Amino acid sequence: MAADNWTVERSTTIDAAPERVYEHLADFHKWRSWSPWEDLDPDLQRDYSGPESGTGSVYRWSGNRKAGSGRMEIVSAVDRERVDIDLEFLKPFKARNDTSFVLTPQGESTQVLWHMTGKKTFAMKVMSMFGGMDKMIGPDFEKGLSRLKGVAEGRS
Repeated sequence: MAADNWTVERSTTIDAAPERVYEHLADFHKWRSWSPWEDLDPDLQRDYSGPESGTGSVYRWSGNRKAGSGRMEIVSAVDRERVDIDLEFLKPFKARNDTSFVLTPQGESTQVLWHMTGKKTFAMKVMSMFGGMDKMIGPDFEKGLSRLKGVAEGRS
């Protein structure tokens, strides 16, 4: 990958079948139960459009300074295997990132890889002096995967 891009990845193994995990990823309505960013603003405004789930589903949000505002669209969804998302941040800074969730069956469990990549803007280059994107959003990915694990395993 070019030096002008950044990548963050985290993975976990969930004790649930891929279809059970997939349903929580391909339906933006279900993200409220596991997304690490859903609790940044108790008054977060959400707007859903397009299909209920899968390719073409759109989720827009607008919130306080921590939550910011933006838009996500599922650009590709392969049942029980993968969800690819075009993620656009509008506030507090503008950015466009590619996000994917890759599901790999492992016996009775599913390995979930959460991957995000984007271009290094000037602001992100400055942030890299403080640990970069991995340090900044890696812990959010870990929190989200832990919550997803709890929901998909029926513990939440």
